[in-house]
Amino acid sequence: MRIEDLEAYEIVEKRRIEDLNSESYIIRHKKTGARIALLSNDDENKVFSIGFRTPPKDSTGVAHIIEHTVLCGSREFPVKDPFVELVKGSLNTFLNAMTYPDKTVYPIASCNDADFQNLMHVYLDAVFYPNIYKTDKIFRQEGWHYEMEDENSDLTINGVVYNEMKGAFSSADDMLSREIQNSLFPDTTYGIESGGDPDVIPELTYEDYLDFHRKYYHPSNSYIYLYGDMDMAEKLDYIDKAYLSNFDRLEVDSEITSQKAFEAPREVVKPYPILEDDPISQNTYLSYNCTAGTTLDRKLYIAFDILDYALCSAPGAPIKKVLVEKGIGQDVYSEYDNGIKQPIFSIIAKNADVSQKDEFVETIRQVLTEQVEKGIDKKALMAGLTLDEFKYREADFGRYPKGLLYGLQVMDSWLYDDNMPWINVEANDTFAQLKKEAEGHYFEDLVQKYLLDNPHRTVVVLEPEQGLTEKKDAALKEKLEKYKNSLSPEEIKTIVKETKELKEYQDTPDDPEALKCIPLLTLADMKKESEKFIYELREADGVKILFHDIFTSGIAYITFLFDMKDVDAELLPYAASLKKVLGMLNTEHYAYGDLYNEINIRTGGISGSISTYTDSNDVSKFETRFEISVKVLHENLHYAFDLVKEIIKTTKFDDPKRLKEIFSEQYARRQSDLAAAGHQTATLRAMSYVSPAAMVSDSVSGIANFRHLEVLNKQLETEDGAKDLVEKLTYLCKLIFRPENLLIDITGTDKEYQGFEEEAKAFRDILYTDEVKKGRLELTPAKRNEAFKTAGQVQYVCRAGNFASKGFKYNGALRVLKVMMAYDYLWKNIRVLGGAYGCMSSFAKNGDAAFVTYRDPNLKNSIDVFEKASEYLRNFEADDRTILQYIIGAISDLDTPKPPSAKGSYGLTAFLCNAKMENIQKNRDELLATDNEAIRKLAEYVDAFMSDECICVIGSAEKIDESSDIFDNVEQLVNR
Repeated sequence: MRIEDLEAYEIVEKRRIEDLNSESYIIRHKKTGARIALLSNDDENKVFSIGFRTPPKDSTGVAHIIEHTVLCGSREFPVKDPFVELVKGSLNTFLNAMTYPDKTVYPIASCNDADFQNLMHVYLDAVFYPNIYKTDKIFRQEGWHYEMEDENSDLTINGVVYNEMKGAFSSADDMLSREIQNSLFPDTTYGIESGGDPDVIPELTYEDYLDFHRKYYHPSNSYIYLYGDMDMAEKLDYIDKAYLSNFDRLEVDSEITSQKAFEAPREVVKPYPILEDDPISQNTYLSYNCTAGTTLDRKLYIAFDILDYALCSAPGAPIKKVLVEKGIGQDVYSEYDNGIKQPIFSIIAKNADVSQKDEFVETIRQVLTEQVEKGIDKKALMAGLTLDEFKYREADFGRYPKGLLYGLQVMDSWLYDDNMPWINVEANDTFAQLKKEAEGHYFEDLVQKYLLDNPHRTVVVLEPEQGLTEKKDAALKEKLEKYKNSLSPEEIKTIVKETKELKEYQDTPDDPEALKCIPLLTLADMKKESEKFIYELREADGVKILFHDIFTSGIAYITFLFDMKDVDAELLPYAASLKKVLGMLNTEHYAYGDLYNEINIRTGGISGSISTYTDSNDVSKFETRFEISVKVLHENLHYAFDLVKEIIKTTKFDDPKRLKEIFSEQYARRQSDLAAAGHQTATLRAMSYVSPAAMVSDSVSGIANFRHLEVLNKQLETEDGAKDLVEKLTYLCKLIFRPENLLIDITGTDKEYQGFEEEAKAFRDILYTDEVKKGRLELTPAKRNEAFKTAGQVQYVCRAGNFASKGFKYNGALRVLKVMMAYDYLWKNIRVLGGAYGCMSSFAKNGDAAFVTYRDPNLKNSIDVFEKASEYLRNFEADDRTILQYIIGAISDLDTPKPPSAKGSYGLTAFLCNAKMENIQKNRDELLATDNEAIRKLAEYVDAFMSDECICVIGSAEKIDESSDIFDNVEQLVNR
């Protein structure tokens, strides 16, 4: 069967897209008008997505709540959570749904043909025939509901989306992005919070919610995308016969209107919450924001990303440089949002003072004017262009399938023009055009038109307000008390009754027969063999080289690894600082801004990291490596080596002013990152109480590192302190970057390896051989329970420990336990019953283990759930189908396809951890053989790590104060 033979569809366009090595189709479903875009190629990681234009009319979060709830049961899959059942038992490489300001998208991906068909079936049934019309309990669970355990209880509000958005509205960075968008588009859908404002979410009624689905979730308003190696005609025939043909064409008014340009710039000032003890000074966000044309202009779509780099984001970029020198903000950066109809270009100064607003704007306009008149640095433009083009050609999105990212990018244009899905993913010609334009005045003209002369711009100021969260919480409590007092006894009884009924609904297991409707693979569909690691240890005149012979499309992925065994523990935080400053300071031949441009012109980027590797034969042993990674086209191999040499041998550390700029910026960024990823921060910190390896990671990227940044910034305020820091950084270079510490790792083919050994030997010869005092990297964990207060309204709660120290060896069944915990025990008790947005667990091969929650309204309740986990496991009993689901889910996580760079990293890790394929295979065999008895035995592992009694919580001051008896130490996450 050919696509051309399908009578249900009309082919609008068919052509080959060489850039993506794909045959492309733009298709229209004749009966309903459903839009279809196809990219047919040889990629086994197949992608399907269905999306809808969903412009909300208010900030009740209706689009977001529907995204959650349509995945809670449907006509053919009448169980409470088909999404979870799928995650448990699917080989998916991606499975999720996303709400944007103007669209909602439901993408899936899988390499397995049967699995792909199953996922597509469940998602199509979910969006077109959800069970949301059969019961309001789905809406109440995922959206919002009043809650009272009994008539004497306080009236509260709960709901997954409600709590998720309380977390989002607690983040100053998220608030700023939202206020910028709202400020520029007050009369369109972009002036509304599609995710939902927690203050407004309770205004959404069940009927209005259903009406939203009735209106927008129709084939006539749909966008269907297929990508990869499959029989496209067969998929289209199925989609038509099973779903689209059941509907008639409907005129859906979902057009995304454009904001009429402002006649004059506008200003918006909003408060954001900080704690009562937080300072007001240097805690304001300033932003200068302009609309930047339309996302349907393929040159602008990329050009403003280049301007983002050249004007502000790159180190030494003119706007960043001048604002930082004037002391306007500790962290200055720009952002380009091209995922909406009218893209936004913003320049932001973080940790500034409100009194600097006028100078901030004047400085930006002055620098932009100078850039137009004198010309933007051509090298900076070329660096930005080359970097973007390298990323485009490489198409390495880590664990995310590239077809998925293409599909999301397709929506950036397709949503606004039915005939233009490909303009932003077919980019080779655009890059070629922009390289020519860079030689002229094109980019300067863009600055003049959109950033200087454009009246459609705003200045948005976020001012800190001490105790704002507490005030809002008190106001909500008062409002709920007042509302409760207004209710009749019968109305109160109704709320209590509905609370109990919802709990009963959540507690009631699904009908086993209904669960069988969820499609499931078999063990025969699982690969029995573990993925082989690829590496060959070579030596070139004493230089150790680890080679991974993997096809990389002409890119060499190189990592220089230096053993840190001689670094004293007290110097570890300074080694983390060294990682941050290398490549960001002047060197012998380059000013730091020129160096950054040179790196991005000649390579795909150079980055530093500090990693730990646990010995698989003795998990009490691990080694720590300082790593410098670079990706480069083979023809530029020499440049890659030369630039790394330049950085590690000729960096000029004796620039206290520049060091202060770097660490102030790092501090400001870490301040946001630690709170935004509170679950990861809490887990790493809790594990550091018992694990030396986790202590290293916490010192490098966790709370310990953040505290060290506070120390560094104070240290740099004195001449002696600055001198001491320079001496330590210089000493660490001589201690770490030595021939005896070196291992060079390269991923590529023999072609990329040509000339590599000569470069490696020359590199070895420039390393330090000076006599230095050597230390020893020994760390001794100390158990403690901690809480870190933020101005947020939700918590991140972690309980961690180590099972290996109690004599338990890693077992492959622990991967099954991770799936079980995340989508059964923890999911039910933390998310469904507790209302948290997320919950997860981890069990590492070195014994480090943890339970953790994400955007959680609770604290003690969640710890109680963790406490009862082993009891749940001891009494665990499930049928063969359920066990199989967990096994498949674990295999899916284990077998996620790896891009070439990740395959190389897999081999490197295996080498440094002394891993043996027989042990890797043994763990896989244990995973595949998991049964009820194996799971019950894992209760001992949970007891073992829980016996360490390590707790770390990041969250609201009020909740932490209520539970202060749990903690040995309570402090603010941010001390200023």
